[in-house]
Order: sequence, then structure tokens, then C-alpha cells
Amino acid sequence: MTLALGLTLGAIVGLLIVSAFFSGSETALTAASRARMHALEEDGVARAGLVNRLLDSRERLIGALLLGNNLVNIAASALTTSLFLTIFGEAGVVYATLVMTALVVVFAEVLPKTYAILNADRMALSVAPALKILVALLAPVTAALQFLVRHTLRLFGSSIDDDADVLAAHEEIRGAIELHHKEGGVVKGDRDMLGGVLDLRDLDVSDIMVHRTKMVAIDAELPPAEIIDQALRSSHTRLPLWKGEREEIVGILHARTLLQALRDSRGDVSKIDVMALATPPWFVPDTTALKAQLAAFLKRKNHFSIVVDEYGEVMGLLTLEDIIEEIVGDITDETDVPATDAHPQADGSLMVEGLVPIRDVNRLMDWDLPDEEATTVAGLVIHEAQTIPNPGQTFNFHGFRFEVLRRHRNRITRLRVVPLSEPHGKIEPEGKTADKSNTKTGS
Repeated sequence: MTLALGLTLGAIVGLLIVSAFFSGSETALTAASRARMHALEEDGVARAGLVNRLLDSRERLIGALLLGNNLVNIAASALTTSLFLTIFGEAGVVYATLVMTALVVVFAEVLPKTYAILNADRMALSVAPALKILVALLAPVTAALQFLVRHTLRLFGSSIDDDADVLAAHEEIRGAIELHHKEGGVVKGDRDMLGGVLDLRDLDVSDIMVHRTKMVAIDAELPPAEIIDQALRSSHTRLPLWKGEREEIVGILHARTLLQALRDSRGDVSKIDVMALATPPWFVPDTTALKAQLAAFLKRKNHFSIVVDEYGEVMGLLTLEDIIEEIVGDITDETDVPATDAHPQADGSLMVEGLVPIRDVNRLMDWDLPDEEATTVAGLVIHEAQTIPNPGQTFNFHGFRFEVLRRHRNRITRLRVVPLSEPHGKIEPEGKTADKSNTKTGS
């Protein structure tokens, strides 16, 4: 009797140890850094390759671990119940339930999983060989279980794609960057740069283009001397030429080509045909994905494009530098005029021009203003207010106060943005009542 009792106790302890192994292994494999494992595999660490292959078939791995864990837990509970029935009689069922619950939760779940979280990579490398054997042994059973689960879900109108990924790679990378930034491992500049690369796939050219109201363009019908004078006064090397209307772009003049023509004419500007020097404009739709436009710039070896809407109307311009600045931030040189569009204040507020993109404000101030419905700060205010506010009006939404400082015709030209201590879900206009009869926006 004593020997049988000892064997039963030994079997229960052994099963709890195996259960702890399964629980810890599951946590370690799911928490292990895929990037670090790939780096170790490249360095020739064989176990890192095993971890990567196990994670590549994550569903089979989790299925095998859950199956094994449940088997040993049920077996341990059955043995404990049998043992306690022998010792305590019918009351042993209650005692066995309480004791096994405590043992499983503490020693087979919380303790191994806590250790696995704190040492995920090290434990994943340690258990990989054993898990490879376990997954192979239980492969037929897990395959049958997967088949059963998928078809059961289909009965309820749900299906699981074999290649489905719960978390997209880009979002996983973005989440890791944000996490390391909050923990102090990634500085703000690096976070913004890495985030800018990831954002290229989600942006259109209209999101970062220079709006037509801020375009520097030259009337092609002006005398050559005046065109040359305007071109040399500009800080830009490529300048659009227009005829009739400013939106009627007929060519792109490059400063280098213009200087070469001046040299060849020995300073006689009357001999220069400006239109002959201009290159044809490259028009791109405003819905073009920014990532695709970057590839087009590199392929065509052309760094300047005119953005048009679905009706062919000019919306603005986009250059390769604009896309690069979306990643690395503003690029300035000795010819650039210092930007005066956004001024952070000592009290945490921001004085900003209406045409400044919301993305630039978020990057500058580390805010989270929504940019789904509007591209600029002024556009966001008009969208939320459902009217064109007058100077002096203030609005509270998305946790910020927007005070309209200046308005030119139908355009909000300057605002003051103040973060509020408590976000406001509703718009709360203050000051003068907006002129709701004037809802037409200007350009």
C-alpha cells in the first residue's frame, strides 16, 4: 500500500513537471523574438533554426502543446482524485479538486510562464529539440484536431485561412518600435524615421504633396529676362511654368538648364527660348500610393511630378525630396528659407498655419490627431465644425482646443492648438457664432 501510494505521488509530481514544461514552452515560443532568432540562425546557431521552423508552423506547435498539456493535467487530476478517494473517502473528490487547482495554477501555469516570459529567448532555444520530437509524434492527432476545428467553425459561418496571420508584419514591427520607444530603447527621431518608412504603404501622394496654393510657379508668357530673374530668386531648382492660368502647367524649368543656356548665349537673354528649355510636366493622380510613386521616381529618374485630381485639375506638386522628408524629417540647405509654419509654445500649445499637414503636427508635437478625414489642420477643424469658422472661435475635440486666429476669405490661415487635460468627444464652440451660410472652401 505504501509503495503504491509513493508511486502515485511520484506520478502526480512527474505529470505536474511535464505540465509546467508544456506551459513554459508555449509561452517561451510565442514570446521569443523572431528577429533575434533569425539573426542567431544566420550566425549558425542550429537551435535558432529549430525555433524558426517551429514558429513557421505555429498552429501545429500550439496544437501539440495544448494537447500534451491537457493530457498530463487530466491524468494528474485523475490520479489525485483516486488517491484522495482512497485516503478520505467520498470527501476526497473535493479535496482533490482544491489541491490540484492550487498545484496546477501555481506550479504548472503561473510559475513556468513567468519564468518563460522573463527568459523567452533562452528557454525557446533550450526546449526546441524536445518540441520538435513532440510535434512530430503528435502531428497526426493535431492534424485531425485542426480539421475538426476548421469544419466546426464553418458550420457557424466562420472560416480560418490556412495562411491567415493574426498580426500583419508591418503592424508587428510598428508595435515593437512604439514599445521600445516607450521603454527608452528608441529615441523619438529614430522612431519617427522607422515609422515613416512603414507609413509609405498607407499614404497617397495627396497626403504629402505641396498644395497648389503654396506652389512656386512662373508665367511662361513673361519676358525671358523676368523669367530668369524669378528663377534665380527662387530657392528651388525645378520650377513649373504656366500659361493662361496658374493651374495650367505647360513645362518644368530646371535651374541648371537655364544657367547653361545663359552661358551659351553669353548673357544675351533675348536669345533664350524658355519653353524650349523646359521639359514636359509629369502628371500623376492624387490617389497614387506613395510607395508606388517612390518606385516610379526611381525608375523614371525623374524627381518632380504634378499631382492632379480625377478631373485633371492640378492639386499640387510632389518631389522625391518630399517623400524622403516623410521618412527622415525636414531637409534644409543654405538656400532654404526657415520654415515658420508651426511654432511650439512654452505652455505646450502650438501656433500653426492652416495648411500644415496633420502628420507634420503629430510628428513635431508627438500628438495623435486623426488624419483620416482631413490632411491639414484647417481641414480637420472645418470637417469637425461642419462650417468655416471666424477668427476668435474655438472648438474642443479629440482632446485639443483649436482657436482660429486668422482667416483669409474661405481659408483658415492660422490657428492655436492647445492640448486639453481631458479629451472632449463633442465639439464645443465658443466665442462668436460661425457663419453657417458660407460653407464653400477656397483654394
